[in-house]
Amino acid sequence: MSKVKSSSLGYPRIGEQREWKKALEQFWKGVTEKEDFLKHMEELRLNHLKKQLEQGIDLVPVGDWSMYDHMLDTAVMFGLVPKRFHYNGGKVTLETYFDMARGNASAVACEMTKWFNTNYHYIVPELDQHTPFLSENRPLQFFKEAKQKLGITGKPVIIGPISFVKLAKGYTKAEFVQMVHLFVPLYAQILKELEEAGAEWVQMDEPILCSTLTHEDIQLFKDVYGLLSEAAPGINLTLQTYFDSVDFFEEVVSLPVQGVGLDFVHDNGQNLEALKKYGFPKDKTLAAGVIDGRNIWRADLEKCFRLLEEVSEYAANLIVQPASSLLHVPVTVKNEEKLHPVLKNSLSFADEKLREIGILSDGLQGGREKAADEIAASSSAIRTFGDLSERQYQEVREKMENLQALNRERSAPFEVRHQAQEAAFKLPILPTTTIGSLPQTPEVRKERLKWRKGEITHEAYEQFIQNEIKKWISIQEDLGLDVLVHGEFERTDMVEYFGEKLGGFQFTKWGWVQSYGSRCVKPPIIYGDVFFKAPMTLKESIYAQSLTSKPVKGMLTGPITILNWSFVRNDIPRYAVAKQIALALRKEIKNLEEHGIRMIQVDEPALREGLPLKRRNWDSYLHAAVDAFKLATASVKNATQIHTHMCYSNFKDIIEAIDALDADVISIETSRSHGELIGAFEESVYSKGIGLGIYDIHSPRVPNVEEMTRNIDRALKVLNPRLFWINPDCGLKTRGITEATGALAVMVDAARQAREKLLAQWNEAETSENSHSTEVSKTIQTRLVLPPDTNHLQTIFGGKVLAYIDEIAALAAMKHANSAVVTASIDSVDFLSSAKVGDALSLEAYVTSTGRTSMEIYVKVTSTNLLTGKSTLTTESFLTMVAVDDNGKPVPVPKVIPLTDEEIRLHATAAARKEHRINRASIR
Repeated sequence: MSKVKSSSLGYPRIGEQREWKKALEQFWKGVTEKEDFLKHMEELRLNHLKKQLEQGIDLVPVGDWSMYDHMLDTAVMFGLVPKRFHYNGGKVTLETYFDMARGNASAVACEMTKWFNTNYHYIVPELDQHTPFLSENRPLQFFKEAKQKLGITGKPVIIGPISFVKLAKGYTKAEFVQMVHLFVPLYAQILKELEEAGAEWVQMDEPILCSTLTHEDIQLFKDVYGLLSEAAPGINLTLQTYFDSVDFFEEVVSLPVQGVGLDFVHDNGQNLEALKKYGFPKDKTLAAGVIDGRNIWRADLEKCFRLLEEVSEYAANLIVQPASSLLHVPVTVKNEEKLHPVLKNSLSFADEKLREIGILSDGLQGGREKAADEIAASSSAIRTFGDLSERQYQEVREKMENLQALNRERSAPFEVRHQAQEAAFKLPILPTTTIGSLPQTPEVRKERLKWRKGEITHEAYEQFIQNEIKKWISIQEDLGLDVLVHGEFERTDMVEYFGEKLGGFQFTKWGWVQSYGSRCVKPPIIYGDVFFKAPMTLKESIYAQSLTSKPVKGMLTGPITILNWSFVRNDIPRYAVAKQIALALRKEIKNLEEHGIRMIQVDEPALREGLPLKRRNWDSYLHAAVDAFKLATASVKNATQIHTHMCYSNFKDIIEAIDALDADVISIETSRSHGELIGAFEESVYSKGIGLGIYDIHSPRVPNVEEMTRNIDRALKVLNPRLFWINPDCGLKTRGITEATGALAVMVDAARQAREKLLAQWNEAETSENSHSTEVSKTIQTRLVLPPDTNHLQTIFGGKVLAYIDEIAALAAMKHANSAVVTASIDSVDFLSSAKVGDALSLEAYVTSTGRTSMEIYVKVTSTNLLTGKSTLTTESFLTMVAVDDNGKPVPVPKVIPLTDEEIRLHATAAARKEHRINRASIR
């Protein structure tokens, strides 16, 4: 039998009743003195260690605990403080630490994004303009604290250097390896000092190993961990992975470390398959993650025990542990007194998962019979839970069998819908709105609590909510917003609210988990089939709309976000659950539309976060996500405008999926990345309505007009101003009234200034004698593809198409300039498909923008099969032409006035293409 130890990878920070959260917020408000705050935090930290010891865990993690976020902790440990926070070296102060996380009056907060495919947000380290140094050995401090005050030799937990740099920003791809090596001596120093202090095991988290990597990345791991192992030969280094399988299995388990942690829960069986194929080094320890650290269901101990027995055949030394940190689950089930006994008996939170680890490790070490009673109890609880009638709702199952009969496509393309919506709403250019929620004041929370406790009647509570809606409709109108929201005062967490209204959900009292900073959420439990019970948002939406002539958005949470932000049943496929949710939302949307709510926002802030870590699995996930969204939204009429909202993400990864949602308007959080996410739209065309959040609601600071104007101006360089919306980057629930109204007033002012500037430019162009509309230059030609034009495959030569493009572009330019022209550059040519012998080529060209003497021309080539009538876009190209006189010298050209949506979009994005062209030329 293998040598067996038990371990944990990390424990929830927040406390059984969110003591950590409350302590933080009291300190931020100035209620608690710094010394008292630090003392309280130490008590909480040590209590967490004690609880793990009491569960019999052999290797208790230290250093996984944080005041805010573990990536931020690592950044400040290396002195990586952005210059805007005026850091002068040495240990980073607590005040500066929190300023980086939350911003202050003069400096915006650091960017925040999702931790892999979880709902936890981390602070993104900024590496540019920094030389890292060890400002403090944080793991050493926590190790010593645990040893001195509890007498334990803890297991320090550290974000590994390669994952840390991969998840940071402020360097180019070419600089990655060099940047990693800057940190290696610092990590070596940390490990040396831990070795001297008596540390035996160190957990080095490298979750990036479960993403899509290259051979070069694996070589970097070999180089880096070779150096780190040499630096502290007396320490057992465990290279910890989680959230998926390891692709380069043979290379990873052979790295110069003493232990390798693998996820046997979320690996789809691939880690086990690789273990059987390649084996495991006899001189290393395998840390087997067999308990789900991300969901709350009681483990099937029989199944886990069989898995561990199989794994132990290949590993002489074994650590039994969760598959990931327990940060992602609540603390304990014991306080859930109101849950149905059968459901409660099927749950396992952090403390219970540690107990499961202990049972498995004891049974594996001492013999299966030692764990026989617990294994039998586990199997019995799972069977009893599976027999609940709510798990299979016949009406839902019948609807799921007939899904193909429901349309997933809107009845008209966006261009047609946009015209209908413009006529219906008559909004100004650059319309302003908010994302949905408005401040949840202490008074709102107090009244909700009184209602839940039965201290006030349902009628009194509803009247209170109506009063809040009425007050805030008036405030929004006074601020000058164009599209209003009812404020969501009746809701706590957005997913929890809908879960309470749908069948198949249950709720905990203390099932909180950390989302970001002190922000905690209480995910609902999807334990049965999901179904529509009664209207969920109709009453509040109708009432809000009755108070104003301006449009009020109906506010829903989308199916993928409800799925990703819930603890989901694990007995049927996840995306079957998503479709059940979509069917319920589809009915709610129909109700809203029938009652006159013609703007409906279906938020999907969690769509990007659900992407699998492996790129090869992205398409199947995105297809399922898009399908669920369209199943929920596609049935509405053309004049009904569907909005959606998404949170921090690298949208370049999913721009095609965003477009495929076919929402009329999408709003995206961009402010915390300081406008960098706009780059996704510099490289990709997006031709529907879009709002790039122009200020950060997660920070208490109120930005000024200049900051917001910069974000607006940047967006308008790449997006069609006739389709651009102005909004905050997320809901305002967590902000105070003064903060929210102050920032919205600035936002409306910035929008007004941008609108006036834009309209002035258009008026100037329209009244200028020296300007032409795009109709003047528009040129159309048709050519037949003949055999001499084609290659041996009977498809047209690319060079022939280029010649046609150059010719028609010159004609369009000459018509606009009324002079001769020369081709300055063919800026881009995209061959999308091929034309064949007998096809008709239709070429269309027009001037999209002008400089003093230059013109950008857009050429579109369409191929039509004359026998079938089928047309296909084959080629798109942008060229730059310069007008010249008889002596060949450049001459000024008229300005261009775009008319259609396509022309306006191309005109708006021309500056970005010009910048790209200049940058490309500078390389030469």
